[in-house]
Amino acid sequence: IARHTSGVGSLASFHPQQFQYTRENNVLSLEQRKFYEGNGFLVIKNLVSDADIQRFRNEFERICREEVKPFGLLVMRDVSIPKSEYVPSEKMISKVQDFQGDEELFRYCTLPEILKYVECFTGPNIMAMHTMLINKPPDSGKKTSRHPLHQDLHYFPFRPSNSIVCAWTAMEHIDRNNGCLVVLPGTHKGPLKPHDYPQWEGGVNFIFHGIQDYDKNNARVHLVMEKGDTVFFHPLLIHGSGRNKSQGFRKAISCHFADANCHYIDVEGTSQENIEKEVVNVARKKHGLKDITLKDVWTFRGRVVKGERINL
Repeated sequence: IARHTSGVGSLASFHPQQFQYTRENNVLSLEQRKFYEGNGFLVIKNLVSDADIQRFRNEFERICREEVKPFGLLVMRDVSIPKSEYVPSEKMISKVQDFQGDEELFRYCTLPEILKYVECFTGPNIMAMHTMLINKPPDSGKKTSRHPLHQDLHYFPFRPSNSIVCAWTAMEHIDRNNGCLVVLPGTHKGPLKPHDYPQWEGGVNFIFHGIQDYDKNNARVHLVMEKGDTVFFHPLLIHGSGRNKSQGFRKAISCHFADANCHYIDVEGTSQENIEKEVVNVARKKHGLKDITLKDVWTFRGRVVKGERINL
């Protein structure tokens, strides 16, 4: 699954109307398009250079040491670490979100090699909407390093889903031992399911919502990746990650991109109401704004990376 397919067959055997999730260009081979259409994800080997990954790692370490404090950045610690024990260091931080204000990390979202593939899913006007550098910690024994199975669209108040894609790049070798991504192929064809915190004994990290109802018999694929390998996946694809059983931290950098023609929706009365309340409360506390809305949060997060900013 993780091999870079070169392309076989011809379009004559696959009608254009069968392509719902990819766009016509000369980047993806027919085989790659068909794979994404059927499975909802595609791994491209060795896409991001070692030099770029080292730069992202260096900047993350500077953030951990509080040498730089990008505006809007959300720094997260694992729930197993008490607040009283927290001191700024790489070993205390499990994730940084919303790094659109950090020019060095945001370079990831503008890499030509990334955008070349993103355009296959979003078209030419591309917004970087949600950014993360994940530093999955060695599990404390409470299994809190797990990420429950979820769909990313649960967090997004914009549509259509087929015009959104995540690029997720391994910053080192990632396998089942240190908590690789696990995906349920083909689930991108289903609906957005209700999410909430799983009832785990060891605790669950903040905003780590999961699907309560999914087919336990659905085949799971564990994405073993090397440094620089990048998986592109649909926001309805059910995915998560297991606990980190190694002694080291497992790093990955990611961005959700969307077609700038996407539009915001009102999530009131939908299964996304619970995440709206949490996100808005965080934004109000962090920035001291009383009247901020979910749309405001996402408008602030979004940055154009190619073409022009239209609706988002």
